[in-house]
Formats: sequence, C-alpha cells, structure tokens
Amino acid sequence: MSTTAPAYLDTLRAPGPALLRMSLRIDAVVTGVNGLAYLALSGPLESLLGLDSRIGIPIGVFLTLYGLGVAFISAPATINTAMVRVVIAGNAAWSVVSLAALVEGALDLNLVGGIWTVMQAATVGGFAALQYLGLRRAR
Repeated sequence: MSTTAPAYLDTLRAPGPALLRMSLRIDAVVTGVNGLAYLALSGPLESLLGLDSRIGIPIGVFLTLYGLGVAFISAPATINTAMVRVVIAGNAAWSVVSLAALVEGALDLNLVGGIWTVMQAATVGGFAALQYLGLRRAR
C-alpha cells in the first residue's frame, strides 16, 4: 500500500516563486472576502463579535483594499520582493497588534470576538510565515 501526500503539501514543498505566489494569492482572497464580509454584514458581525459599531466598516474598508493590494502584488510574472516584504511586515504587525488589543481589552470583544481575534491573528501570521518562506526560497 502506498500513500501520497495531499496536494497542498506539494505546494508547501514547491520552489520559492510558486510558494510565494500561492501564499500571496490565498492571502488576497481570504483578506478581501473578510473585508467584504465586514462591509456587507457589519451590523451582525459587530454584534456577534462584540465589536464597537464604529469599527466594523473601517476594518472592512482596510481589509478589502489590503486584499486588492496583495492581489496586485501577486499578479506580475516577476513579483516585486520589496513589496512582498511590506506585505510580510504588515501581516506580522496585524497579528501582533490584534493579539495585543485582545490582551489589553482595547476592543472590548466578547468571547466569540476573542476567539475570532486569535484565529485571524494565527491565520494572518501563517500567511506571513509562508510568504517569508517563499521569499527565502525564491532567492
């Protein structure tokens, strides 16, 4: 009996440019969809997460624009490594600031909002790690 690794593991072992492009594109889609959800469903999401009603729309606008920017960066045949470094730094900062805001109680989130914050910080931190790995392999 032979076992084969799932297809996503092939991408994780891929050469740097392929891993970098894939991680940027997934980041762009997830971030953009998240931003659009904050915009389209701001009231219900704010209520679900315990988020102040003045915060959801600005977060949605930022995430939507950030997702579009990351998609733009991933589009050319040769990806601009300086721009990738900006994305990696932005993702890392988002993760750290999100967790710091949660610990400090800055957003006064409920339990669901706290869990959501940890999950999204881990996801965005994962994007940063994959993008960093892809950038290192691309050298």
